[in-house]
Amino acid sequence: MFLIAILALAAGGATIGLVLWAAALPRTQAAARVQQIGAYGFAGRLEGLPRATPAKRPGGRPLVALATRLGNLIAGQVGPVREEKLRTELLAAGIYGLAPRALLGFSVLGAVLLGVLALVHDVQSPVLKVGLIALGVRFGWGLPLFAVRRRARTRLQTIDRTLPDLIDLLVVTVEAGLGFSGSLQVAATRMNGPLGDELRLTLQEQRMGRALKEALEQMLVRAETPAMRSFVRAVTQGEALGVSMGSILRGLALEMRRRRRQLAEEQAQKAPVKMLFPLVFLIFPAIGIVVLAPAAFEIFDTLGGV
Repeated sequence: MFLIAILALAAGGATIGLVLWAAALPRTQAAARVQQIGAYGFAGRLEGLPRATPAKRPGGRPLVALATRLGNLIAGQVGPVREEKLRTELLAAGIYGLAPRALLGFSVLGAVLLGVLALVHDVQSPVLKVGLIALGVRFGWGLPLFAVRRRARTRLQTIDRTLPDLIDLLVVTVEAGLGFSGSLQVAATRMNGPLGDELRLTLQEQRMGRALKEALEQMLVRAETPAMRSFVRAVTQGEALGVSMGSILRGLALEMRRRRRQLAEEQAQKAPVKMLFPLVFLIFPAIGIVVLAPAAFEIFDTLGGV
């Protein structure tokens, strides 16, 4: 009983810590993003903010260091292919300072934590107890990867949504007489959010000696979306064939606008299907109770009197 009380107190403390961490997460993410941009060499500076300093090593944080050690222990069971896939998902989520093995370590920590919580849960049936522990371990193992994939999906949707604005800006600057690399630099200073971060990383790779085509292909690896794929392929083919970049970008801008309109129409067509579940199981029963309950009570009273 004393052990159960200690584990319950530990779980309560962990819950309070996670709540406090979630409350401070937006400010922490903003500071981390500024540090990442500074670490990659972006010299830009926002008004009222100090110059960004290089990001700290992930090993300096105790929880990340523990997760990295756990990940190193099970890295041999995962294999290099799975580790490379995890690295791609972390890049898509914009988490540049976390290694794939650290993500594996967080999965181990989640599995252990939820497994312990299921173990201390008061269940009489041994079969149900074992099933609850197995469910907790499985859910805790997949929770970190689910969070990374959810963040990556949201980030990639934001990139897809803002990419037409980038292409419009590139069209204006290219037709004004700038080269494509100069237009990318202008766009990188004006674009914010995930797409601006990707542009600054691409320009930094180009400054380090990588060709423009390779830098764009690397940006496509980090942000694998249909719009980004069309943009990178059109630019690389235009550079290879010597076609006017202005005409390529103008046609690409029209295609992006058409694709965004089609996506909005697709979402509008899905809306009635998504509304069907709450209508049938939540709204219609409530309306039926409000409308039919008085009549049902009258019928029951009449039949009872007879």
